[in-house]
Amino acid sequence: MAFESTAESTAESRARLSRLGRSAAYGPEIELAIDLAHQAGRIQMERYERLEQIRAKGPRDVVTEVDHLCEGLVMRAVQERYPSDSFYAEEIGEVAAKSVTKSGRVWIVDPLDGTINYANGIPFFCISIALAAEGRPVVGVVYDPTRDETFAGAIDGPSLRNGEPIHVADKEFLGDLVATLAVGGRGTVHKRREALKAIRAHRSMGSAALTLAYVGCGRFDVYAQGAGLSAWDVAAAGLIAEGAGATVTDLEGRPWFDLAYPAKKWSCLAASPRHHAVMLAMLK
Repeated sequence: MAFESTAESTAESRARLSRLGRSAAYGPEIELAIDLAHQAGRIQMERYERLEQIRAKGPRDVVTEVDHLCEGLVMRAVQERYPSDSFYAEEIGEVAAKSVTKSGRVWIVDPLDGTINYANGIPFFCISIALAAEGRPVVGVVYDPTRDETFAGAIDGPSLRNGEPIHVADKEFLGDLVATLAVGGRGTVHKRREALKAIRAHRSMGSAALTLAYVGCGRFDVYAQGAGLSAWDVAAAGLIAEGAGATVTDLEGRPWFDLAYPAKKWSCLAASPRHHAVMLAMLK
């Protein structure tokens, strides 16, 4: 399995990040995020298909002991390194976010995005770690331990996959696009149906962060999801997709990142600049 080469590939990725002129302002933070993401990935793979605890968190959601282990790992390390920073993560929810101001620094973490996939043995999940400062993401890391792929970006540097630059796809025709269109609700059924007719294929993968990172490297051309997202779903991957050349907004065309949005009320649309406006018009 690709996971076995993690230690070697981590060192190689860090070397490539340095050669490419990684973030000047947030170098230590992105190194910490990559290291913690890989540590969490090891926990995930050690327990993959060996789970002891799976608990229903809501009508369509579950939480495992791995979610809590990974979140605790990241939270302890961040608090030790940056004790004045805030921490906002899926399992502790909004409790820690109440103290966050627009001028503060907050680490935004999804310890296991794609928990249902993970709990069912479907190998499409990741850990997402972002740092926001002055009201915007400045560091983002998304790590897929099953493929040993590290997506990373900083506000003043390139977006990378395993240390190599990535770029959004720029297909000419709408009919060639492969997309995730997770939108629904009153007034959107007809729009979604028409959008599906216009593109080549629709795929739903079960991990918002990893799918959005895939827009950044061109595996997906469009990612659209209506209300139901939270900051931890998109903070890291949205920054990575933007750094790779994607246009990212919410489904109303507004800024995609705002910590004032409540959990589970976020939406996101990411696509190449060539196709973002037309997809927004179709789905808005």
